[in-house]
Amino acid sequence: MACNCLEIERKFLIRKPDKKWLETEAEGWDMVQTYLIKDGSGLNSRVRKSSGKGGSVFTHTQKRHISAMSREEYEREISEEEYNKLLLTADPKRRTIEKRRYVLMYKDQRFEIDLFPFWSDRAIMEIELEREDQAVDFPPEINIIREVTEDRRYTNSSLAREIPMETLD
Repeated sequence: MACNCLEIERKFLIRKPDKKWLETEAEGWDMVQTYLIKDGSGLNSRVRKSSGKGGSVFTHTQKRHISAMSREEYEREISEEEYNKLLLTADPKRRTIEKRRYVLMYKDQRFEIDLFPFWSDRAIMEIELEREDQAVDFPPEINIIREVTEDRRYTNSSLAREIPMETLD
């Protein structure tokens, strides 16, 4: 599997945005994400089913952390049959993550906002960058609680193990 790209990403814990605003300003996808048993390669592996207006897409993704902000990412689209076969190797120590992802374009930047059923007051927002020192121009409708790029508790892989439930100010 060849490296698709170097993924450089910043992540933010945000107050849950207004759903009506999200539905009109962003494209939404329902996602089911399952982490697989580690195979000794040093790669974190998952399968994802993304469902939207055009139907469902299945992907297999492997990532290797380089830094808190950067990862090598290997991703490919797979068939539903291969997806179901890979589910047989699901990591029993991690729950399947379900979320609603909204893709929001703002000033030529692509933001991904993930709403999870286990949080009623917060969400995660990510932005992929071309370089680690790239400036970000945030949508004014987004209320950022704090950046969590370097807080491993907020990776989807960690959320599959334990959900941070601290009180928000």
